[in-house]
Parts: sequence; structure tokens; C-alpha cells
Amino acid sequence: MQETNNNEVNAILVRDLLKEKRADRRWKNIRFIFWFALFAYIIIGVFNYVGKPSLSGTAGGKYIALIRLDGMIAPDREFSAEQIVPILHDAFSDKNAKGVIIDINSPGGTPVQAAIIHDAIIAYKKKYHKKVVIVGEDLLTSGAYFVSVAADKIYVNPNTITGSIGVVMKGFGFVDAMKKLGIERRVYTAGIAKDRLDPFLPQNPSDLQKIQTVMTEVHQNFVKAVTEGRKGKLKGDPAQLFNGDFWSGQAALNLGLVDHLGNLMDAMNTEFNTTEYKEYGSTFNFFRMLEGHMNSTFDMLFYAYS
Repeated sequence: MQETNNNEVNAILVRDLLKEKRADRRWKNIRFIFWFALFAYIIIGVFNYVGKPSLSGTAGGKYIALIRLDGMIAPDREFSAEQIVPILHDAFSDKNAKGVIIDINSPGGTPVQAAIIHDAIIAYKKKYHKKVVIVGEDLLTSGAYFVSVAADKIYVNPNTITGSIGVVMKGFGFVDAMKKLGIERRVYTAGIAKDRLDPFLPQNPSDLQKIQTVMTEVHQNFVKAVTEGRKGKLKGDPAQLFNGDFWSGQAALNLGLVDHLGNLMDAMNTEFNTTEYKEYGSTFNFFRMLEGHMNSTFDMLFYAYS
């Protein structure tokens, strides 16, 4: 009899324990669904808010399509052809925009990316018949200046570093370090020029002539873009303008490299008689930042628990 009672008590305890575990699991699922829904709601709200170009001032009036370009021009960067060309298309195709202003703060970058963005601006100008104005901030040099000569007008601050119409290639040589360390370099190629510019081999006249030829061709393409984009405006000696040097905004104005001194608001007022603008491109910047934070979080979790 005593044994039967014990079995019944044990059964009741097990049943109650199972109910408690089911309740705990149910509440865990409810909490998970709640937090997931809250997170999804926030993300969707951010998409709806950030996904639309921002419009300054009162809605309904005429405005400028504004694009801000910052940093190095290179693939897989914010300032790359892959990212910028679609933004340019959206800005130019805005039927209510009186024109396009591109605010640039960049030291330059790769000639290919700069050339693609430059050509896209020219193509969209012709297609949509809209005036384009570049406003340079701290830096408008090298590839950034390449991009800017596609515009109808260029504004800079008197202190904006401007120009640097040239090509540079940098590297290191480790020949002496290899000798001191007693390391032998072994390279196998099919094609006598395949190992050109190997930093572990001594420089030779053939390599130097080759790289100079390539850089000269790229430089000539840069000069051609500037002379076409600034046709009739350049005032300096070509030997001075195209030697890779840079100037202040004031000096650049005197040389005909830019059109006016002023900031973003000055350009809007002077060229379009408005200070209203719709900004394009902010969506990409935000989600790139969000993606970076999420990747960092996932990396931290992975390495912490793997």
C-alpha cells in the first residue's frame, strides 16, 4: 500500500514537473517571438524612413537633387562606380529636381572608378538635360577632380585642396632585406614579362620603361578629360596645370580649374535660386554601417563560442 502511494506521488511530481517545463518553454517562445517582432518592426521602420531620399524645407516645391561623395574612390568602397552610378541615375531621373549638385570630399583613387563615374555624369547630363554642379570641400584632388570636370560648374572653398592632375604608383623593394636574411627568391613563369615589378627582384630598365609608358597613357587620359571638361576656362600653362601639383581653392580659381568660391548653399542659390534639396545616397551609407555592425557582432559570437 505504501509503495502504491509513493508511485502515485512520484507520478504527480513528474506530471507537475513536465507542466512546469512546458510552461517555461512556452514563455521562452513567447518572449522570443515578442523580441523578434519588435526587432523586425524597428528594422522595417528604419527601412521606410531611411529608404527614401530626404527632402529639406517644405514639400511640394522645386528642389535640387543632392549627392554627397566622401572618401577614397575604389572598388568595394562607398565612393565606387558600383555604388554611385545607380545613385546618379536616381538623382538625374527625378523629374521634380531642377538640377544636380554633387558635394565631394575625396583625395582621389583609382583612375578606372573615377573615369566610370565621370562618364556616367556626362551621359546622364545629356539624357536628362540637367545642369550639374560640383562642390568641393576639404579635398578635390586627383580622381575626385577627374570626376568633377564632368560638371557644368565647380565650386570650392578658398582653402579646398584642389587639382593634383597626375598619376602615381608606389611600392617597396625588398632585395637587400632578402640578402641579409639569406633568403633565395624562386619564381617560375611562362612569359618573360610575367614577373615584372617583382618587389623581391632588382629593378631593371625594361620594367621602368614599361610602367612609365602605362602611367603616361593614364595621365594623358586624365589630361584629356580635364581639357574637354574645362574647355575655354583653363588659364595656366599646361606644363604647370598637369604636372600633378595641387593648389588652394583660391589659386585653383585663378588657374581656371574651378569656377567659383563658395559652399553648398552658395551653389544652390547662385545656380538654381533655391536652398531646397532632396538628398540621394543616404540609404546605402546607413545600411552599409548596419551591415558592418551586424557582421562584427556575428564574428564576435562565432569566435566566442566556437
